[in-house]
Amino acid sequence: MALFKKLYQIKRQHKKEQKIYQQTIQVFPQLKYPSLEACSDYEQALKYKFHLSYMLGEVLIKADKTWYKGGGFKLKNNIKKAKKEFQIFREIFKEFDQINSSILKGLIDNKQLFLKEFPRIKHILKIHQDYKAILDNIFHNFNYFIQNFDLIEEWLLLDGFKEKYKKENHPYPSLLDPKKLNDENEKINYKNIPAELAWEMNLPLPRNYRFIFITGGSCGHMAMFLYFKLLKINRNWTSETEKEKYKIAYNVFIASKEYNIFSCQWDKITQKLFYLVDFNVPLVVLLRDPIERLKSLTNHIVKHITKFDLTLNPNEALVNKYYKMKDYPSLEKVDTIVDYPNYFDIFSKITYFKNITEVFILDTKDIVGNRCYTTFCNLSKKLNFQYPSENLKEIFITPFVSKVMDMLPLTLVLYPTNQYDNKKDIFTHPIEIIITFRKMMLYCNQEKLIDMKKDFFSKSNWDIQDEILFLIDKNDKNRLLSDSCLFLQTQQYLRKFMIVFENKIKEEKKKLFSENDILNYLRDNKQVRIKLKNVLKHEINFTKKTNQKIVASWKYYQEFEKMCKELDDGDIYEKDL
Repeated sequence: MALFKKLYQIKRQHKKEQKIYQQTIQVFPQLKYPSLEACSDYEQALKYKFHLSYMLGEVLIKADKTWYKGGGFKLKNNIKKAKKEFQIFREIFKEFDQINSSILKGLIDNKQLFLKEFPRIKHILKIHQDYKAILDNIFHNFNYFIQNFDLIEEWLLLDGFKEKYKKENHPYPSLLDPKKLNDENEKINYKNIPAELAWEMNLPLPRNYRFIFITGGSCGHMAMFLYFKLLKINRNWTSETEKEKYKIAYNVFIASKEYNIFSCQWDKITQKLFYLVDFNVPLVVLLRDPIERLKSLTNHIVKHITKFDLTLNPNEALVNKYYKMKDYPSLEKVDTIVDYPNYFDIFSKITYFKNITEVFILDTKDIVGNRCYTTFCNLSKKLNFQYPSENLKEIFITPFVSKVMDMLPLTLVLYPTNQYDNKKDIFTHPIEIIITFRKMMLYCNQEKLIDMKKDFFSKSNWDIQDEILFLIDKNDKNRLLSDSCLFLQTQQYLRKFMIVFENKIKEEKKKLFSENDILNYLRDNKQVRIKLKNVLKHEINFTKKTNQKIVASWKYYQEFEKMCKELDDGDIYEKDL
């Protein structure tokens, strides 16, 4: 009785203080306490919900609220139950240091379910106590783990999990059975798991891709992607973060019923993502003579402007910048490229793909000219994708672009003339003309746009290697043709533009470095030369083992090797770095 009397007094005092508090904040609202959840240390304080004093307090509050149902008579048993639950939580906290605020939230939200299954949960945690990666996964996704415990328990007790993950000490073990995830008849499968959650649980990518494609910068990946598109080979595209790359691939492979591939054209080692690409499929690698890659990237043009209107002088619209936004390319960029992590180390990426069935090595020369069509005909037979039809042959054998075509695409923005005062109407939806070339049009999925070249030019015999297009939306074309004044202005402007563009191409070509310029620079700069030799080591060794002929065909790399032998023979390269 003394306990209930004391509780009653505490309750009365609390109500009195609450009343005073409410009256105070009406007069001084700035004194209002923030909600507990808004406090900076709220998450750290969650652990106190598992202290014995807190748990006993919950029991006493419950007894008070249910007094009319005989809550007081159940108090003794509920106190015993709270003490028993306290011992369980204390045991868990003592044994596993991975417990953090998100896990505590999971325990709070699923407290009774956790207590009900505690012996089985404890058993799973004990079995895998020496496999930190799966414990981290469990605790990181503790809510999901508790709510789907039966399914996860079954998977974590299978020999398949032990062989595939635990025995190999796999750093990213899946929380769910990948075989079941790929079966749409299963209650839980890839189609009802969001990509974000799949990433958090280390789920391998859905096994709906037919091969893996890897390449590096300046190897010709844009050309490859165009050819994939023409042959209805669907691929994941890239993004900034590793997680976003995974989510894009995940959603593509879930939704697409086409011939899919996993494509990697970025330089960074995205370790977790690579581990989660674990299907037994072939690997296609596109390589290029490293000296040619250096030349291509050193000559890379940075477009100063991508959109412009009729008020901008064509000379200004076609201003191009190079390394460090200079007017000319610089061989100093070679140093930066050589120092860039993993730029020349495709081999390091390949080592993460553990279930490759076969490796196909391509050289950039294999996707240029007549060899390009033949290459894809041969690959289609080996990899079972759509055979390139004869009517696509011209696209395959036409070079993608010359280097100076980095200046395109550009977009000319037109503002229709206001019919009342004959002035530009900048508030109306503008008309856009995309100045581009044929292969870029195909690459950018712009086939539905209309080429207005014949409308603007009676003749288009420019001294340019690539076919220039002036693409416009069908409705915008009608708007432009109906505005005779704007059309005439545009026609005159584009004629001047093409004269400047033609001259600009000749001018930019004279600025570009050759492979011999790169070799001469390396000859004169020992430290850069030795660094390059070292960073190429793994990739060259890998290529020689898989296709010796490719390395032998790299004319400029062979000259580089010869140079290193002559100038650095006997040097221990790593020592000089």
